[in-house]
Amino acid sequence: MHPQSIRLIVVVALFGSLATGMRPATAQPDGGAPFQPPVESPEVQDDGSVVFRIRADKAETVQLASSDLFAFGQSAELKTNDAGIWETTLKETPAGAYRYRFDIDGVSVIDPANNSTSEVNAGVWSLLHIPGATWMDAGKERHGAVAEVHYFSTPLDRMRRMHVYTPPGYAMDPQQDYPVLYLLHGAMDCDDSWSTVGRAGYILDQLIARGEAEPMIVVMPAGHTGPFRFGRNSIPIDEFSEDFTQAIRPYIEANYRVRSGRANRAIAGLSMGGAQTLNIAFENLADYAFVGVFSSGVFGITGRGPGSPNGDRPSWREQHQTSLEDSELKQGLKKVWFATGRDDFLLETSRATVDMLKENGFDVDFEETDGGHTWTNWREYLHTFAQYLFRDDPEIVQLPESSAQPASAEQPQAP
Repeated sequence: MHPQSIRLIVVVALFGSLATGMRPATAQPDGGAPFQPPVESPEVQDDGSVVFRIRADKAETVQLASSDLFAFGQSAELKTNDAGIWETTLKETPAGAYRYRFDIDGVSVIDPANNSTSEVNAGVWSLLHIPGATWMDAGKERHGAVAEVHYFSTPLDRMRRMHVYTPPGYAMDPQQDYPVLYLLHGAMDCDDSWSTVGRAGYILDQLIARGEAEPMIVVMPAGHTGPFRFGRNSIPIDEFSEDFTQAIRPYIEANYRVRSGRANRAIAGLSMGGAQTLNIAFENLADYAFVGVFSSGVFGITGRGPGSPNGDRPSWREQHQTSLEDSELKQGLKKVWFATGRDDFLLETSRATVDMLKENGFDVDFEETDGGHTWTNWREYLHTFAQYLFRDDPEIVQLPESSAQPASAEQPQAP
């Protein structure tokens, strides 16, 4: 038989078998549930309101939970609409990025209609992005790339993960090298957080496109080395410092085109990551020309708060006395920059740390801003701090005074 005839018979037979097995589009085989149209969620409307929806036919209660959208511990109740879909509307939500999830009869779930997510230290949240803040939106400018990178940590004897941002054009010119910023997350977050809810890649894209920041590589490592628990010795900073200096930095310098020398290296972090920044920087101060601390300081410096029970361990000042007193190290330090919200529960920790550094002869810039311990502030701090890096006498472009402070500043979310 001719090959074309064989193919024709096969096609006809296959089509016939499919046709005989077809069911109406509104029903599933074997008496299954009828077809249900997809749910749109979240829906950002023209007036700035956002509608959240979820289909949960057997649920008795559904709540919208978000420490970014509500005051600490608060939530919004969803009601069923005429189509039987649970929904709620938040009005006048400012432009930005927000984590959220649904609590269905006490069980937390991400939004099944939204494929944008943001990881935390112990789980995943759905991610809402409301455009309108052009300094952190995706625009027509050239964009860099964020890669998920896995490396082996010799100090911890296991594989670890980090995220790495490379600027626009990195892959096109193999002869071009770049300065590097190491950017650390907070206690409730993970290495994914800065690139998702933190919008770090988009913030750098916009700054670089406008000539307001130098093209740079940004390394966002995992700051936790084990399960996090609140309380004494809850943050194993020493373990992370070893992982950072013995595994993360060597991996980056061996596998990415980063410039050598102190002037081409910066480190910054928020909350727990700010404390880790201070530990790493002052243990290796000859390696860093730029140090940024967001909503943080030396934990325990005020005698209360995270890390205060030190027992017989020397104080932070005693551990780093050599670096604090070394006048030559101060000369190569181009910027030490702190920023904390006036409603942040770590404000006094920041103030005390800045005072301690100034008492030891350091030139420290400290900005007290509106707001509290929120991603709204940390994104803005990155926008400002990045403009100082690797440039001589930069002119800093300030953002308009922000109204995007949806989360309560009076309650701590986490260090």
